[in-house]
Amino acid sequence: MDYKQSAEELVTLLGGRDNIISATHCATRLRLVLDDESRINKKEIEDLEGVKGAFSSSGQFQIIFGTGTVNKVFQPLAEEIGMGEESGNDKQQKMDHNEAVKKKMNPVSRFAKVLSNIFVPIIPAIVAAGMLMGLLNLMNRFGWADSDSSLYILLDMFSSAAFIILPILIGYSAAREFGGNTYLGAVVGGIMTHPTLLNPWGLQESGVQPETLQFAGMNIELLGYQGTVIPVLLTVYVMCWLEKLFRTFVPNMIDLLVTPFLTIMSTGFIALMAVGPLGRLLGEGVTSSLMFLYDTGAGFAGLVFGGLYSLIVLTGVHHSFHAIEAEILGQVGFNYLLPIWAVANVAQGGAGLAVWVKTRSKKMKEIAGPSSFAAFLGITEPVIFGVNLRYRRPFIGAAAGGAVGGAYVTITNVTANGIGVTGLPMFAIANDPVNYAIGLLITVGSAFTVTWLLGWQEEETQSEKEETESQQSSTDKAV
Repeated sequence: MDYKQSAEELVTLLGGRDNIISATHCATRLRLVLDDESRINKKEIEDLEGVKGAFSSSGQFQIIFGTGTVNKVFQPLAEEIGMGEESGNDKQQKMDHNEAVKKKMNPVSRFAKVLSNIFVPIIPAIVAAGMLMGLLNLMNRFGWADSDSSLYILLDMFSSAAFIILPILIGYSAAREFGGNTYLGAVVGGIMTHPTLLNPWGLQESGVQPETLQFAGMNIELLGYQGTVIPVLLTVYVMCWLEKLFRTFVPNMIDLLVTPFLTIMSTGFIALMAVGPLGRLLGEGVTSSLMFLYDTGAGFAGLVFGGLYSLIVLTGVHHSFHAIEAEILGQVGFNYLLPIWAVANVAQGGAGLAVWVKTRSKKMKEIAGPSSFAAFLGITEPVIFGVNLRYRRPFIGAAAGGAVGGAYVTITNVTANGIGVTGLPMFAIANDPVNYAIGLLITVGSAFTVTWLLGWQEEETQSEKEETESQQSSTDKAV
């Protein structure tokens, strides 16, 4: 594959250099912000060598090349459109690209993007804690260690730490996204988890009631926010707004001393007196509503959420679910939404597998096989946009498989100890691996069968058409 030639052809098919506002790439895709997407020749882009699919989502036009290939295409593309890829400019380029993406999004997608930027960096910490919780569950189930043993006590400390300091992690990440000082954001999270405040974990079992303080004619309940999400998000947003406000009138020569002092003091009072309690009520309302739906109609809830999840993925709003899952995990101790998302993702792989087996297109076989396997690992964009959505009916088959699998994992009460990991990797944090495995098999089988029965209209790429015509011509001459 000639990567430089591919980059040159891409620029032309994307409407020219002047139509490309910004470009970056992730592990598998080019991510482009374009001035006018109507100038794109999407069909010819998908026919290019190495391209596994192309789609527009969340303010970006994304082209799937796959791991390794995308890096080699991006470098000549960046040179072609005048972007340097020097390491010193890389961070600024990504910041500029993110700003360009936000301007192209609608308000709902922009909100989802903000939540995604806040929670995605925190996911490794929660996944590690979830895997440790899974290990503790196995130790309990099979009697590998006594709950009073040193090993068990230490692992219990390691597994709970991420959730105890979750507001600090969120405070740091949220302040960075909201444009405030990240360390002040972490301090705000620390205030909301201070040892003076009673840890709400296990509050009902212990029967201990938090103390109250009288201040300015108000009762301040000394109850902490360990494991919560919404309260700290709202508080850090207020903190960033106050920090910017103070900087407008504090002289530069004393800014370093006065602005942080005013910001932390005012935010601390606001957090404990107003924003924190309000955020706690909102978080409990969201958690209670979802829990009620899950408890009273688990099979139906899984059926609906599992069937609709892939449609939500198309809008990009699914990124905001990390915040909801983290809130649920902190409040009830397990995540009952993640298994539904997991089977919905695997269903896309099942539908793609049916396409891979049945299709006559050589290029589609090259795309469908690897992208279906990626879906089994939780990476669904290649198979959704490169295969299933292109033919439409396989996408319907995947939705059917996700609905059936979602119903099964909710009826059997499969839950997870973390967020952000789906597909086969979710075995590491699943509380019931056996029923989760059965749910995956049911999902893949249902998606594969429905897709096979529905069928689809085959498309030939330009190169395949030319090859077919050449073979026909040779046959005619021989006759």
